Amino acid sequence: MKLALQYEMQRPSLDDHLVLQETMEQCILADEVGFDYLWFVEHHFLTGFSASPCPDLVYAALSQRTKQIRLGLGVVILPYHHPNRVAERVAMLDHLSEGRVDFGTGRSAPYELTGMGIDPRDSREMWEESLSMVPDIWQTDLYSHEGKYWQVPERQILPKPYQNPHPPIWVAALQPSTYEIAASKGIGVLSFGSSAPSSLEPYVKAYRENVKKAKPVGGFVNDQWASSTLGVCLEDDREAKEMGAQSLKNFFGPDRPYVQGQKDVYAQLLDKWGGVPDHLKANFSRYVEDIEKPDEAKEDILDYSGGSAIAHQIWSDLDADTLCDRAVVIAGNPDSCIEALKKHEAIGIDQMMIMMQTETVPHEKVMESIELFGKYVIPEFKKR
Repeated sequence: MKLALQYEMQRPSLDDHLVLQETMEQCILADEVGFDYLWFVEHHFLTGFSASPCPDLVYAALSQRTKQIRLGLGVVILPYHHPNRVAERVAMLDHLSEGRVDFGTGRSAPYELTGMGIDPRDSREMWEESLSMVPDIWQTDLYSHEGKYWQVPERQILPKPYQNPHPPIWVAALQPSTYEIAASKGIGVLSFGSSAPSSLEPYVKAYRENVKKAKPVGGFVNDQWASSTLGVCLEDDREAKEMGAQSLKNFFGPDRPYVQGQKDVYAQLLDKWGGVPDHLKANFSRYVEDIEKPDEAKEDILDYSGGSAIAHQIWSDLDADTLCDRAVVIAGNPDSCIEALKKHEAIGIDQMMIMMQTETVPHEKVMESIELFGKYVIPEFKKR
């Protein structure tokens, strides 16, 4: 299993220059100690949560300061950009890095889409049209296209990528429906949202079977599954587990971007994180049965019986040991992190993306965590 760092570019106080400096320092160290990948998001308008609106520019700098780590665009929001420009910029970055780019794609959320003047209802079709165009641009000398959202008269679009025929293609996925689309199109899954391996296992197995029947949008099938979560590795096991749990809870806290506007989000997170643990069922016994009912029954329960508030309370009461034992977070000392990562590896995960840099984890702790991964954790998975 490959190991990656994922970045929103966060820090405790709003300082764009400092977060960029700290991020660069962390990524250079990650390359030196043997991490396989970096993955940077593209977000806009999320002040204080993400300072990463143009990951390709950050990667252009990192391409000259790193040697082996792969540079994952996680992801390019295709509705925001003309496909010609996407093809040009990703290919140029591929040359700058001498073939170390992975091309993740996605379509963002309504708050950001409307800020760009895009109707969210169009985003799926825009993503699909652009996704069909970019690999064709890379593999065609004189390219033309007549579509619903983009029209390209015959043109030569350069450069072509350094990798032949092009970088691996991925899609950001939070829902099972997207896993199915990824398999049908022959592209890799970037599974965001933090999940217990036990919750993901059936979807990983289904993807493995379905991707065998893919009609790839590009020149080859990328049949990899990468999962994302938060974590930190420190010498002090207890300190790291508590810090990792706090980081996770803050990241998915009320009104944060990944949960804002989503219905029943804490019941969904409880499900992804392995359900209500036994030691909390006693405290919430009269509500747990309802919260754990099948999805089709949840709507009435959560809307009309106060279940949403109860689900949030149970979610907030999940303790660090439960989250770490279930490998929802990768946190603790090196042995604890290795144990958690092996649980993801056991269900067939190809790559684990870990977000260490968050608002609640200081820069010096991130640096310590990267160093400990390099010394103890990465060697454990390199020898597999």
